Amino acid sequence: MRSVRARAALGATLVVAVALVAAGLAVLLVLRGNLTDRADLEAEVAAREVAGQLALDVPYADLDLGDEETHPVQVTDERGRVVVVSDDLEAITGTGTARVAPDPSPTVGHDDDDDDDDDDDDDPARGEVSSDEPEFTTGTATVDGDRADYRFAAVEATTSAGVTLTVHAGAPLAAEQEAVGSVRGAMLAGLPALLLVVAVVTWLVTRRALRPVEGIRGELAAITASQDLARRVPEPDSRDEIARLARTTNETLGALEASVDRQRRFVADASHELRSPIASLRTQLEVAAAHPELLDLPGAVADTVRLQALAADLLLLARLDAGERPGQAVVDLGALVREEVSQRTGDRIPVAVSVAGSGSVEVSGSRGQLSRVIGNLLDNAERHAERQVAVTVTADREEVCVRVTDDGTGVPLEERERIFERFVRLDDARSRDDGGAGLGLALARDIASRHGGTLTVDTPPQGGAAFTLRLPGRP
Repeated sequence: MRSVRARAALGATLVVAVALVAAGLAVLLVLRGNLTDRADLEAEVAAREVAGQLALDVPYADLDLGDEETHPVQVTDERGRVVVVSDDLEAITGTGTARVAPDPSPTVGHDDDDDDDDDDDDDPARGEVSSDEPEFTTGTATVDGDRADYRFAAVEATTSAGVTLTVHAGAPLAAEQEAVGSVRGAMLAGLPALLLVVAVVTWLVTRRALRPVEGIRGELAAITASQDLARRVPEPDSRDEIARLARTTNETLGALEASVDRQRRFVADASHELRSPIASLRTQLEVAAAHPELLDLPGAVADTVRLQALAADLLLLARLDAGERPGQAVVDLGALVREEVSQRTGDRIPVAVSVAGSGSVEVSGSRGQLSRVIGNLLDNAERHAERQVAVTVTADREEVCVRVTDDGTGVPLEERERIFERFVRLDDARSRDDGGAGLGLALARDIASRHGGTLTVDTPPQGGAAFTLRLPGRP
């Protein structure tokens, strides 16, 4: 069963069916218990009426047994002998004895011995009816040829002569059986119809609820077929999970569209940047082939170096975009900055290095990638500085900060985020002449972000530009 609607309808129907069956059984049990209690009360009342007469020494033949067809009565003595039964009682079960014929017995009265023993008593002896809770049993009785189920109550009565008799009086269970049967029949008849209604309603409600999902699925299928990432799925007006799913889907499509556009621009810009040094190098080689004396060897080497650096940057960007995670080596940023500066012997402006404190400033990450960040920031500072470039390394309990400053023209406020985009150059002509392709700062921020840090730019009080790299410090 692959349909969500079908599964929802089936599940709801099963749950309702179980609940209705359980509720129906509970109702039947309560109804049967109440009707049984009423029959017990009727039987007890009938038994106590007869027991009261026996306690008053009413002769057996003169006992008023009430409605004998509705409440059959059987009276037994201490030995289990039947002394009184209803006139039309033909058979009985559930009372301790199945006999319905009275045994010969004297009428209820005082014995002669008791009279002799009680000559000195002031008050005559009196019988009594037991006040204990009667015992209830279920059995059958055949009255005037009709056999039925009864609820019997057993009440003890003691005559004035000290004879203990047990009165069994019954109350019919026909009303209880009829009522329970009627309720059970009504439940069995209404259950299928109710379950059908539940299934249909659940199907319709689920179909209505899932209609936006089908719209989202259809639009996604159309987007996949057309490859038009500018399209968006419909968003319902509701505020439920489906509406949030649609909004999240559109946000994902927007991010995917931006990523694809960025990738396309990246490919176009990379192709453009590669074309220039390759074309220049080819021109120089062709001229050298025709006129060797005209070969510009330094220019060819410069174009080759530029091409090599650009290819390395593009390769690193590709690895970062593919999700390459940095290593977890321990890197001393103070030592790394000193090492990087010491290798830059050809810089036009000397770099001043300051590492706060005498201890090491360590972070976790890739030494090679962090070295690339420091190198790119220094390249950028050298490209724009006029007389001064400085690097300051500081640390606190939570992070390590590397700040590279120069005294150049600085970065306008509105361009401080744009310069971190790929292939962006504020001074395009000078950057290309100096060998920059607009990838250095983009690479630096990407590497900083993947190390859990940040890279920002601001203007220091003395002017120029200050790039600040913040990385989580080691505990």
